[in-house]
Amino acid sequence: MKDEKIASKISLFNIHLNNIKQDDLLRQLTDGIFITPNVDHIIKLQKDRLFYDIYQNADWIVCDSKIVQLGLKFLGKPVKEVIPGSSFFSAYCRHHKDNDQIRIFLLGAAEGIARKAQEEINKKVGRSMVVASHSPSFGFEKDEQECEEILSLINTSDATVLVVGVGAPKQEKWIYKYKDRLSSIKLFMALGATIDFEAGTLKRAPVWMQKMSLEWAYRLFKEPKRLWKRYMIDDLPFLGLILREKLKIYRNPFEENK
Repeated sequence: MKDEKIASKISLFNIHLNNIKQDDLLRQLTDGIFITPNVDHIIKLQKDRLFYDIYQNADWIVCDSKIVQLGLKFLGKPVKEVIPGSSFFSAYCRHHKDNDQIRIFLLGAAEGIARKAQEEINKKVGRSMVVASHSPSFGFEKDEQECEEILSLINTSDATVLVVGVGAPKQEKWIYKYKDRLSSIKLFMALGATIDFEAGTLKRAPVWMQKMSLEWAYRLFKEPKRLWKRYMIDDLPFLGLILREKLKIYRNPFEENK
């Protein structure tokens, strides 16, 4: 499996993506750290050294964004398939509905939502695939006592898969900091708003908007206060990065500082 992953990677700026179709990913994804980069991740990866280092050590990095896909196509590096984390997780649960070795812990979302997602997923797959869930407090990652309590919840849950949905880069950093203390967890998945989607508290864009690369606009319409700055200001430098890569003048900021 390792050789397959190496052979199917393509570079984008200062990271490498697994260029893989969802069906193949479902068959191969058994362990490691799974991350789904979008434009927001790409921008943060130019400034946040720890986030960058986590990406260098991740086992699975798949394209989450139609906008990133368009950028790759412009660069002559077409990705086989966009695999949004939210829809992929639903497919993952369906794929493993009869596999009792897959036992999931959900960590994230507002109070009560992770529990609701647990109930909805288990209802859909017809078994207790999600064995436990927890919605942490805001800023929990800075509270060592709360983190210790969360580690205990996970370690006593019998889960083999941990899904963390608290936003990037917080979720990736939390996984990276504590992964070695979660010995029963084989697969770590950083999946943003996926828990909200599974609970039904957030809806994905209509399929026609997804196909036209407009899902970002739908989410902005639904959550303007939270997302306007990210989409309208913070993510704009992505266009400049694409042009620099096309002109072969992009430089990895962290490599230059070594």
